[in-house]
Amino acid sequence: MRKQPMHRSARLSSSASRIRESEQHFRLLADGIPHIVLTAKPDGWIDYCNQRWSTYTGLTLEQTQIGAWRTVIHPDDMQGTSDRWRSAVANGCEYELEFRLKRAADGAYRCHLARGAPFKDLDGNIVKWFATCTDIEDQKQAQAAAERANLAKSDFLSSMSHELRSPLNAILGFAQLMASDAPPPTPSQQASIDQILKAGWHLLELINEVLDLAKIEAGQAALSPEPVSLAEALRECHSMVEQQALKRGIRMRFPLLDVPCFVRADRTRLKQILLNLLSNAIKYNRDQGTVEVQCSVTGGDRIHISVRDTGAGLAPERLAQLFQPFNRLGQEAGPEEGTGIGLVVAKRLAELMGGTIGAESTAGVGSVFWVELVAARPPEMTGESVEPAVPANAQLENRSSVHTLLYVEDNPANLKLLEQLIARRADMRLLTAVTGALGVELARVSLPEVIVMDIHLPDINGVEALRLLRENPRTAHIPVIALSANAMPRDIEKGIKAGFFRYLTKPIKLNEFMEALSAVLELTGKGTVQR
Repeated sequence: MRKQPMHRSARLSSSASRIRESEQHFRLLADGIPHIVLTAKPDGWIDYCNQRWSTYTGLTLEQTQIGAWRTVIHPDDMQGTSDRWRSAVANGCEYELEFRLKRAADGAYRCHLARGAPFKDLDGNIVKWFATCTDIEDQKQAQAAAERANLAKSDFLSSMSHELRSPLNAILGFAQLMASDAPPPTPSQQASIDQILKAGWHLLELINEVLDLAKIEAGQAALSPEPVSLAEALRECHSMVEQQALKRGIRMRFPLLDVPCFVRADRTRLKQILLNLLSNAIKYNRDQGTVEVQCSVTGGDRIHISVRDTGAGLAPERLAQLFQPFNRLGQEAGPEEGTGIGLVVAKRLAELMGGTIGAESTAGVGSVFWVELVAARPPEMTGESVEPAVPANAQLENRSSVHTLLYVEDNPANLKLLEQLIARRADMRLLTAVTGALGVELARVSLPEVIVMDIHLPDINGVEALRLLRENPRTAHIPVIALSANAMPRDIEKGIKAGFFRYLTKPIKLNEFMEALSAVLELTGKGTVQR
């Protein structure tokens, strides 16, 4: 005989019975777990709280039902919590919110995370609300402590960078002056100067890489991913290592990318990775060897870039030690200087950009280092015309053919260095100030064509001094070049945003400084200053 379908009322009765039975089991289970558990009717009216709620808040179910739960939520969190709960009930949707809950044992407010969801019958009607509430105060405190520790570490790295770069500025600056002096140094003197410069720049490289690695490991590497033209990046890197390769007679082969090829990466960090691989391929190659760069698409959305050299190669046990900090794989006593950090930094950066890096090598044949990055679409052109930024105008008096430069710096060695540098230019005279306040006052009186400003000064810092200069109509137009040992990317970014014409870092690079100075004088001579 054919079975008759169950009547709707019978189905509802059966369903309600199963729900009641499930609810009894649920409440037995809820009392045994170390989290607050509550249930509510479809209209949001609380009809159950487990033992954990009562123990924690000191409220019974009856007290909770008549609204006493409002007395245990922090007053500042009350409105947001209530609004969010009413919204969830009205819309029949899941919710998640944080609020501070008073602990009955000591009256302390501790942060809790509440999650709730509706339970619906076969017809989609809400039958019950279920919610859990978990104490997350310890996690919040740990997170805050970690943030404070990261900030302290960031400040330490910035301070350490400044303290290490300041003496290097004097060493490398005076060595460059001696090398370019007139009459030129004797061959013996030049050889000594070359050794000073070589060691100094190597020490600077070590400082940069150690600080860079520490910053990356602390999660403080600020990246700006964007579609980057691989052809353009390789072309720029090629020009930067070309002289290094020519000195050893090493031939470099780069791919001809006829089709536009873009990767999603931070432009500066991508070049840093490529330069590290290219520089190593040249450094550890044989004389008259070759370096070959190849690019290919893998998996449809990945770009594979490889750098192959014809060097001595690595044995399997050495290859397994790659990407370890300060491990130069037996090259410590070799003629080529290095830090053993560059590849580690490159690996971390590649991973931060969603890529991977690796190597293959055969002893006596050579090595292939590769990096894979996510492919990207070429940036879209909007077709809208962009008005060029109009530089601030500043009409300067043509007082004489001699330009005045004001240097605000408290370090005697740095003052002496710039004094000797400016002395080589017959068209310039130098004024100096050892404090920020004195520098601002001297600028108001003498109206120099350009100001070079240190950031760390004994009274106010260079950024504050720049602000004071900008506020005064007499000095607002004067371009200010920052010259600082604060060389972390965040320091440079902060300086540019503050309005410095250029932000140069110590140790001073003479060519870079003179180019910035020439750019300033050219603009001031035309009556315009770009800030």
